[in-house]
Amino acid sequence: MIEPVLRRATAADVSAIATLVDEAFTRYINRIGKPPAPMLADYAALVGTARVWVIEDRSSVVAMIVVVPHADHVVIETVAVAPQAQGAGHGRRLLERAERDAADLGVTEVRLSTNEAMTENLDYYPRRGYVETGRGDEDGYRRVFFRKAIT
Repeated sequence: MIEPVLRRATAADVSAIATLVDEAFTRYINRIGKPPAPMLADYAALVGTARVWVIEDRSSVVAMIVVVPHADHVVIETVAVAPQAQGAGHGRRLLERAERDAADLGVTEVRLSTNEAMTENLDYYPRRGYVETGRGDEDGYRRVFFRKAIT
């Protein structure tokens, strides 16, 4: 069995990333009342300005993460795993990659937020060592904010 490959995304991956994000987030539209923010992102621009990583399995992009560097932390903007690939450890692998990005950049914190209606994430991120730091409105969405210290 060939291990799925984790690699930096390129411009050639943008269409596959957009499709993956739509597949991963469509189920949340009814809960939120509108498309989740990741469905509206400009992945062509992000591939050029952020650290975008994909997991490719048998030449298909099955998971992705967007990591945006800041002066003293990185922000995970989006994590998406194809519905048929969930449960295979891809999310964990991508979070670990973001944490390595933080270490590589010399910063000591990873931040992220999730929509309050994505209740699965409210359990998932704490299991990965993320601590809830607050809740509030951001860009028209109800968000739950998390952080993780990187040593």
